[in-house]
Amino acid sequence: MKKLLLLLLLSTIPLLIFGQVVRGRVLDHETKKPVDYASVYINGTFLGTSTNANGEFELDVTSQVNRALQISAVGYRSKALSSLIAGKYYEVNLKKAVYEIVEVSIESKSLTKERERCMKTFKDEFLGRSRNAKECIIMNEEVVTFNYHTNRDTLKAIAREPLVILNNALGYQLTYYLDKFEFDKVHKTTSFSGNIVFNMDLAAEGQSRKEYAGRRKKTYKGSCSHFFSALWLNKLSREGFRLQEVEGIVPLDYTDFVHIDVQGNKYFTYPRNLEIAYDYHLTTVSFRAPSVYFARDGFFEPEAIVWYGYMSMARIADWLPYEYSPD
Repeated sequence: MKKLLLLLLLSTIPLLIFGQVVRGRVLDHETKKPVDYASVYINGTFLGTSTNANGEFELDVTSQVNRALQISAVGYRSKALSSLIAGKYYEVNLKKAVYEIVEVSIESKSLTKERERCMKTFKDEFLGRSRNAKECIIMNEEVVTFNYHTNRDTLKAIAREPLVILNNALGYQLTYYLDKFEFDKVHKTTSFSGNIVFNMDLAAEGQSRKEYAGRRKKTYKGSCSHFFSALWLNKLSREGFRLQEVEGIVPLDYTDFVHIDVQGNKYFTYPRNLEIAYDYHLTTVSFRAPSVYFARDGFFEPEAIVWYGYMSMARIADWLPYEYSPD
């Protein structure tokens, strides 16, 4: 009986080891030809790979098993695979990207100056205006195209290739797949979306590592990731956060805004807007969805929440990978 039990346990080991490996193939939606060198990754992490010449990929997602798998390629619209099933072979069809903005050749001096102004606005709104942003460099600015004079009230931008960004403040090199960027010049509001994957950690041993560690920790404190990590652990107060209804007086209990399902997954939920206070900074949270999935590492569903105030000021220059831990 003991031998039989041991045999059964041993037979499950390969499933435990290889059960979270995702395999598949990326194809052109129209031609059905393989798309080589497509990026396959988990948004906001270091976890990723590329397809081979046959469009095939294999990625161990054990550490990020509940996250959607993103597939991006130059000239195509990105696609996400959610609710991944172990052992299933995925065939992913990517559609060609259609750009609303017509690319304009920069020749005249006036247009050159206009592009410089547009690029400055783009970097201010995309990278941010923080100290970290001042030490960020977009390595391939030439791939960004603007709408220029077609809409004077709104600046729009597209990137025909993924943006390669060197963050010298936090010590990361990353790639951003920009889907949309709009800046309303009248109301001074910004909207952009896309996916980010971290490629390199530039922190070496010695002094540079200590400097990066200090900057990363300072950036993390009071961030969205810090908030959701503290919320998952039910340590908001200990981590310096206060959560209440906007202009609310009655204190809220943990179960008022966190729902836990039978699998132990946690969801941020509330019928009205909430206010987050951290170190005298205020942020208002507005829900776009009835509930928002979040995880211990600070991950949350960004499209399900709108931020106003302090936390909304953070941009790409202040983004840390989900693998980051201040401890």
